[in-house]
Amino acid sequence: MMLYLVLAQVLSANESMTLATPEPVAFPHFPTPLHAFVWRNWQLVPAARMAEVVGASVEEIVALGGRMGLSGPPDITEDQQRRSYVTVIRRNWHLLPLEQMQALLGWTRQHLEYILREDDFLFIKLGILKPRCAPLRFVEATAQTREREQQIARWAAESFPQGVGLWEEPLFQFVNDLSAPAPELPAHNKGNFLSPRFCYSYFAPYRDPLLNPELDPYPDGLLARLANVGVNGVWLQAVLYTLAPFPWEPERSEGYEKRLASLRHLVERAKKHGIGVYLYLNEPRAMPLSFFEEHPELKGAVDVREKTHASLCTSVPEVRDYMRNAVAAVCREVPDIAGFFTITFSENWTHCWAHSHETKQAASGCPRCAKRAPEEVIAEVNATIYNGVKDAESSAQVIVWDWVWPSEWIPGIIERLPEGVKVMSVSEWDKPITVGGVQSVCGEYSLSVVGPGPRALRTWDLACRRGLATLAKVQASNTWEISSVPYIPVVENAARHATNLREAAVDGFMESWTLGGYPSPGLEVFNAMVDTPGLGMEQAMRDVAERRFGPRLAPHALRAWKAFSRAFTAFPFDRALLYSAPLQTGPANPLWEQPTGYRSTMVGYPYDDLDAWCSIFPPEKFIEQLESVADGFDLAIDECRRNTNELDVEERWASALAREMGVAEACAIHCRSSANQAAFIVARRQLAETNDPDRIEALKESLRRALESEISLSVRLYAIQTRDSRIGFEASNQYMYVPTDLAEKVLNCRDLLDRWLPALSAR
Repeated sequence: MMLYLVLAQVLSANESMTLATPEPVAFPHFPTPLHAFVWRNWQLVPAARMAEVVGASVEEIVALGGRMGLSGPPDITEDQQRRSYVTVIRRNWHLLPLEQMQALLGWTRQHLEYILREDDFLFIKLGILKPRCAPLRFVEATAQTREREQQIARWAAESFPQGVGLWEEPLFQFVNDLSAPAPELPAHNKGNFLSPRFCYSYFAPYRDPLLNPELDPYPDGLLARLANVGVNGVWLQAVLYTLAPFPWEPERSEGYEKRLASLRHLVERAKKHGIGVYLYLNEPRAMPLSFFEEHPELKGAVDVREKTHASLCTSVPEVRDYMRNAVAAVCREVPDIAGFFTITFSENWTHCWAHSHETKQAASGCPRCAKRAPEEVIAEVNATIYNGVKDAESSAQVIVWDWVWPSEWIPGIIERLPEGVKVMSVSEWDKPITVGGVQSVCGEYSLSVVGPGPRALRTWDLACRRGLATLAKVQASNTWEISSVPYIPVVENAARHATNLREAAVDGFMESWTLGGYPSPGLEVFNAMVDTPGLGMEQAMRDVAERRFGPRLAPHALRAWKAFSRAFTAFPFDRALLYSAPLQTGPANPLWEQPTGYRSTMVGYPYDDLDAWCSIFPPEKFIEQLESVADGFDLAIDECRRNTNELDVEERWASALAREMGVAEACAIHCRSSANQAAFIVARRQLAETNDPDRIEALKESLRRALESEISLSVRLYAIQTRDSRIGFEASNQYMYVPTDLAEKVLNCRDLLDRWLPALSAR
């Protein structure tokens, strides 16, 4: 989830670039941008589409790729293309102008702009700017270009003798695997001691999944697997005007009948697995300023970020009537809907107080809401949704999330909430932590910090005093600490969190944001513990390990989980660091010989923005802590592999443990690579500040070590990802990298080692 306080920092940091179109970053390891275009799209876009975009023949594109050492091209299905549009946009952002981006995606300009705005803050993740890219056209390679192509092919062959561009397990194979029929699990994971326990789909597209049934967010196989690990609810993003008629501009609701039919069908299917369906509401959605030319009486505060939209003011009765009636309509059309959860502060621009982060600051630009307390407005929005449920005589739950409500407002909001709603808070928030001697508090989802923290405890206590049920927002699979693995196998930390929450006054759990919905061992252990009073951590972990790896391998997996959990407590936790550092991309993030001048973007592009990466940590401490995490993981992986290598076990158990260790190794690689990249930039900075020959040689050696280590890590992660399609993926960001990106990092490092590093001695 994108925390608005951090969004504001990103926007402020990029303010000078927001209206500009800066030069794209350079990639000198390729002879031309055309070569980068072919390499980066090889595994994601059919050669025919690439050829059409740049004015080439298919044969010319395939030949160019082949001269660089790319194998294939691979067969790319329509389903893969539909599921990877964010990945395609991200890799071409510094290569193509928007017109060619549209052509590459097969979209209209209007649809591209809609996706950039509405698809989980995609434009924010891209940096709130568009680099100034010249149109890309195919040209025949010169003799000099052919020499560079041959050099790339040699580098690729040295590190990847099996070839670059093919895979043992295709991208998105996990969709088929998780959709296949699932075996039944023991009954102890299907109780309802604490409920609900709901999470997101591991692979649902964030945008409008109900209108695209071919991208089923919850096939029966996935529902069964989630039920098997103790989940009894799932959620989807919803926009009210797409599910019910929008009275002022009915065309905005086009397709709402189809969406409701899809939702009904999903609810019916999920119910057969004992799973309820919840909708996430962040309402009312802002409207463009042109809308208010026809409806000035509805206008609230103007969006201070983009200044192109304004709130539908909820102090206007007609706006509240629209929201209430829309919720009631959804409940009537989908009578078995399990419920709704709301975010009423930050996220999208909604009501007039939604983005007022100065305590008691007036709602800018709205004469009505400026006279009202924010507590009153926020509680009223939630009450309006609740009243819509009651109007429909529905049993749907309304879960009110206190996501980034200012602490001072929480008592006043809870006091004004209607009876019958439930109150949810992120469990680990505000928990004091000290890592590497640096003191801070937890301000994001975490598996290195085990909750609950004081903020959630206070919120739950206030809700209990009012007689309101409470939920804990937790992550038991993964977090933004490392999102591009299906789960971080720190199972003991998840079990410890479950133990702690048994003592808290909570009635249920939201168990993932868009990340964390994989039916992981951590999720299974967490649910077994909260669902079975008296079940201890050791027994819960042992039961799950035996089910997943068999009786002979289970003790070794259990020992590894404990070691990973201990190692992960060294993680240099800080909210801004999570969003900025290359923890999501790992070694796929390039290195540059000169500062790029770009600031990191939220889980999008880390670039080389070391100060943002490190945040509250000194660079040397950032490096030290991440290396400590990686060392702990690597030692446990080596021990597990050494002790199980000769055991005579069934292939299914051996394969399951091998994949578990592959996930753990990917986690270690992400941490070690982030440390490497930081060390590279530190040395690059120091090199620019010295003329001492001995110092220059020492720094060159540091740079060499970092580059050679990055090559090794990229090759290792390439091998893991080509065998396991889950690696690199997160639902809202899709693939953060694909295998050819890891191969490109090898080219990037070889170019710096062969061209740039030797030239430094000429200073």
